[in-house]
Amino acid sequence: MSGAPAPAERGEPAAPTDGQSRLVDGCRRLADSRPFEIGIVVVILANGVVLGLETYDGLIAPGAALHWLELFFRAVFVVEIGIRLAAYGRRPQDFFRHGWNVFDFVVIAAIFIPGLHGDPALLRVVRVARMIRLVRFSPGLRTIVAALWRSLPGVGGFLALAVVTLYVYGMAGWLIFGSRYPEEYGDIGRSLLTLFVLLSLETLPDLIEQGMAISPWTLLYYVSYVIITVNLLLNILIAVIVNSMEEARRLEMTERLAPGYDEDGDGVPDELDRIALTQRLDDLRAVIAELERELRIDRDDGHGRPHREDARAGR
Repeated sequence: MSGAPAPAERGEPAAPTDGQSRLVDGCRRLADSRPFEIGIVVVILANGVVLGLETYDGLIAPGAALHWLELFFRAVFVVEIGIRLAAYGRRPQDFFRHGWNVFDFVVIAAIFIPGLHGDPALLRVVRVARMIRLVRFSPGLRTIVAALWRSLPGVGGFLALAVVTLYVYGMAGWLIFGSRYPEEYGDIGRSLLTLFVLLSLETLPDLIEQGMAISPWTLLYYVSYVIITVNLLLNILIAVIVNSMEEARRLEMTERLAPGYDEDGDGVPDELDRIALTQRLDDLRAVIAELERELRIDRDDGHGRPHREDARAGR
């Protein structure tokens, strides 16, 4: 099986139906083709390379060449969006029912806003945003983005807990070290900034040395902070993201196993997720093992033939 995403997964229309024009049919075939996607990816990468080279002073002199390159990129992207819109035939509004299609349209259309051309920095931000479009052409990247999106509620709860923890330790640090080290703990703002930088553990030896000059008991402050925040809270954050990624992968698996996910129209899903297939096989093995235990069947009697223990006992 090819690793290319199917049209339903990319937010593109299904196979054509009778009565649609040859133009719509051709646009749909082109939008679904792998060479078309590869060509767009190459243009996006070339656009990114040009943007990167522009950051080096004197390497590329601004002039007509860059202007024509930018016009070429715009033309290619506009034609791409036009083909994808035309593939929907008489229902172009269906194009905007998919998030990635909306993002692509906004990024491409934003470059034509008149007000942007008076602000070079904002214009460059819009041009850089084109690079994000690479995500839609990679199933793995789409899964990661979907996982990050689904993890936002859990991350919000984590951030609330982290803010409370940092605030408590920040107030404690101000009470303990504020008078002695005002640059690090002179107020709650500096205290929180010091503890935030401490999350990297780079300043831990210096802070411990400062604390030991006051009292050996300050070691408990830093040890407990490192255990609770650096180890416990960050691990919770990782667990939330990993769990969301697993949910996103399962959701994608469910969509792939849905009856509608059938590109070749043979009535069978084109790609079966390996994990789902493995789980089904494990369930089948468990059922067979349970049946064997109930029927008291030996898997092998030494001659490669199964037999019943109760029948042997009755002889």
